[in-house]
Parts: sequence; structure tokens; C-alpha cells
Amino acid sequence: MHFGNNVTIGRYTEIRPSSYYGVGNIGSGLKMGDNSSIGPYGFIGCSGKIIIGENVMIGPRVSLFAENHNFSNEDTTIKAQGVSNKGIVIEDDCWIGSGVIILDGVRIGSGSVIGAGTLVNKDIPKNSVVYDKRNRTIKDR
Repeated sequence: MHFGNNVTIGRYTEIRPSSYYGVGNIGSGLKMGDNSSIGPYGFIGCSGKIIIGENVMIGPRVSLFAENHNFSNEDTTIKAQGVSNKGIVIEDDCWIGSGVIILDGVRIGSGSVIGAGTLVNKDIPKNSVVYDKRNRTIKDR
């Protein structure tokens, strides 16, 4: 883990650098840029690399999952199939609202705003405002 200057992590936030279900090894970790913050009660699952840029505001109860379970083989258990880790990138100057969930493989472009409660499962272009549960870009900033 690497934290820049003036980084704040809210109370009761869990940063977990390994697989939650014990199917993987120690993870790739977390890198946070200067002046960025994570609100209280967050979950940062950084078994895949998570990079948070500078001046990023992450609200309370936000979850980042840089891991996904493999499950295509029906002849074995899901747990035995392991995981994939693509990682998550949140570029500079973003605001991530309360209760947002960001899934593995996502890049959020600089200057973007993600509204409260949004599930982010695909890349978000630079300077976007997204506030529905379908990741539809509502408008440019």
C-alpha cells in the first residue's frame, strides 16, 4: 500500500489486500494520490491493484472490488476455480458518492462524478456525471 500526502481514511473502513474468500494470494494493493479521501464504512478489496488518483473524494459506504470469481466450469466448485484480477483505476479529481459499488476492471476518467448508490461495472469517460444504476452517462461536466 502506498499513500500520498494528506490522505484520509474514514473510520471503520476496511482495506483488504487479499481474497476475501481465501481463494487467492496476497493481493496487488492500493495506491492513493495526494489529497484523496475515503469516507467511513468503506470496503477496499485490493487483491487486484487499485489506483486512486489525486484530489479524489470517496463518500461513506463505498465498496471497491478488484477481484471477480471464475465460474464457467460447472464440473467444479466456484471456489475451486479461483479469481481474476483486472484492477480498478479512479483518475484525478473525481467525486464518488455514498454507497457506490465499483467492480473489477473499471477505469473512472478524471473529473467524473458518480452519484450515490450507483453500481459501476464499466469504464466511465473523463468528466462524466453518472447517477443511475445502469452506468448511463447523463451529461458531461
